[in-house]
Amino acid sequence: ADNMLSGVNQAENEYIRVSSRLEGNLKTLEFIKEKYIQRNKLEKEYALICDISKTANGDLAGKQKITFEQYVQRTYFRKILDKANERLLKMSENRYVLVQADEADNLRKQTGLDIDVYDNFSGKPRTVKSLSGGEGFKASLALALGLSDVIQSNSGGIHIESMFIDEGFGGLDAISLEQAIGVLNSLTQSDRLIGIISHVPDLKERIDKKIYVKKTMTSSEIICNQ
Repeated sequence: ADNMLSGVNQAENEYIRVSSRLEGNLKTLEFIKEKYIQRNKLEKEYALICDISKTANGDLAGKQKITFEQYVQRTYFRKILDKANERLLKMSENRYVLVQADEADNLRKQTGLDIDVYDNFSGKPRTVKSLSGGEGFKASLALALGLSDVIQSNSGGIHIESMFIDEGFGGLDAISLEQAIGVLNSLTQSDRLIGIISHVPDLKERIDKKIYVKKTMTSSEIICNQ
């Protein structure tokens, strides 16, 4: 009888011990389930924030490497190119159009603000580095004028009343020079002052008001103001 009672006590004690462990394990299981749900929620939030961060920093896999800042810049840059092309087409006899370089074929390369030139004669884009000196000057002039237009249209109250061009005309042939001057003359009709710094003799004949500057031993002086 004593042995039987001892066995019953042992069984009861084991039951209590196992029940206690089971209760503790069930509480732990509920705690783990709660933490698992919280972890899944945090992982989803992290994945969303991580994608936004990678998108803003140009690190999203399978997409062009362009930061948010560059995206905004490229948006305004397209507007500048549109305005620039209005002048470049006139100066190039409808041959050249400036376009943003397309780098979609290389997703490992950081996308920037590179420019290609589309040649309407060949029907193909090519790098702006392939332009001749005179053609490059006309493209640069068109970009400067396009930038001026966009600044005035997007910044209320800002009016660019004057622009100065330092050299660059020496590489133009007679036809290109005539085209560039025609574009600049059209700007002066809108009450804008265009100042040209140049040593090109043919250009001096086309400018109404001139200031001649002569070098001296110590500095420079104005010798004629017409």
